[in-house]
Amino acid sequence: MPMPIDDLRTLSLWWDQLGDPGAPRPPLPGDLDVDVAIVGAGYTGLWTAYYLTEASPGIRVAVLEGRVAGFGASGRNGGWCSALFPASLGRIARTSSRDAAVAMQAALHDTVDEVGRVAAREAIDIDWAKGGTLGLARTPVQARRAEEAIAGWRSWGFGAGDYRLLGAGEAAERFGAAGVLGATYTPHCAALHPARLARGLADVVASRGVRIFEGTRASGIAPGAVRTPLGTVRAPIVVRATEAFTATLPGLRRTLLPVYSLMLATEPLPEDFWAAHGLADRPTFTDGRHLIVYGQRTADGRLAFGGRGAPYHLGSRIDPAFDRVPTVHAGLWRALVDLLPALARHRVTHRWGGPLGIPRDWYASVGLDRRTGLAWAGGYVGDGVATANLAGRTLADLITGVDSELTALPWVNHRSRRWEPEPLRWLGANAGLAAMSSADAAEERTGRPARRAEIVGRFLGQ
Repeated sequence: MPMPIDDLRTLSLWWDQLGDPGAPRPPLPGDLDVDVAIVGAGYTGLWTAYYLTEASPGIRVAVLEGRVAGFGASGRNGGWCSALFPASLGRIARTSSRDAAVAMQAALHDTVDEVGRVAAREAIDIDWAKGGTLGLARTPVQARRAEEAIAGWRSWGFGAGDYRLLGAGEAAERFGAAGVLGATYTPHCAALHPARLARGLADVVASRGVRIFEGTRASGIAPGAVRTPLGTVRAPIVVRATEAFTATLPGLRRTLLPVYSLMLATEPLPEDFWAAHGLADRPTFTDGRHLIVYGQRTADGRLAFGGRGAPYHLGSRIDPAFDRVPTVHAGLWRALVDLLPALARHRVTHRWGGPLGIPRDWYASVGLDRRTGLAWAGGYVGDGVATANLAGRTLADLITGVDSELTALPWVNHRSRRWEPEPLRWLGANAGLAAMSSADAAEERTGRPARRAEIVGRFLGQ
């Protein structure tokens, strides 16, 4: 059943700022026949419903959601609408071609703008600010990696209008963080309010006749049917849009690894803080450490900041208790204060987290098996705000039989191999986490690149 409204507000800063999101939509009343059944009312499922109704007005679409629309990563993420993709261009090219890899990246660039276009067209207020992304370099090792990253983009044909290197002065002018030696910059990212996007999309597709059944947990997916404790939804096309929660479905426990990313948010910060530290155009930001961190300046003047560091749980367990880990949240606060020492006198008002889905080869995918009618999208590794939109558009074309530039992209019908059985995946996932964390410490101590990080990247197929 759906969580009580009071509990939903504890899911994240974003859910808290929604205030009263309204009563949950009714659950599935019994057996149902539709044209397309979608499991999961996060970004992927909602964008798929949106573009299906664009392409085929009157199409019968049902979206089944175990809790409420936007309950998962779609309502809890860092609010980066970015052109990031978890697999490297080299990895994509090795499984397809150089031209296909470049086309994939170009499609992601356009997708960032598509999210903003749709939000404006549908009057969904998502606090949109396309300020790009700053990747800070704060040590000499990170500065060398930043130079190599830009050289890499140039080797793929992307110019300064897409990715460029900033000197220390320009980087510090944009974001006055401590110890900045330089930064990479790309304009292909926008900061937004994740929960408003998810809830707004749900309202839009519902107004078009899409039936969203909240409090309706799928107990099984099969060709032509989605089974739930409340009834069976029959459809020639069934879309799995469950991301990290894929691991809870029978037979799919090893498909995507549910790994937690945690966040915190400060109180609204005074104008003199922002005058001293920048982020005036609300660029999202990260730095060159291996254990990923990410942040944004929110529309109401807070810092929302997150990162990896929480352990993977044996058996792909997902539990609300894992959303808050005091030691990890304390580590995030230390990292943020290290970036911005003036924050030490300000309060943290929100702490939260949630699982994201990781495929074995870190290669997100979208596809449709025309023989069975089973479709899927996911494995975004935390980069799903924009990528889920691209997935929704692509699934709509696949389902309606349209051959397009999107259906020719190399992630279409890519199949990642399954994760290892336990306890091997528990050992591997947490060993990788420890290696990345220790690599950062080693680089800070020695001033040299940590080879262990390169080894982990090679293991992940990058």
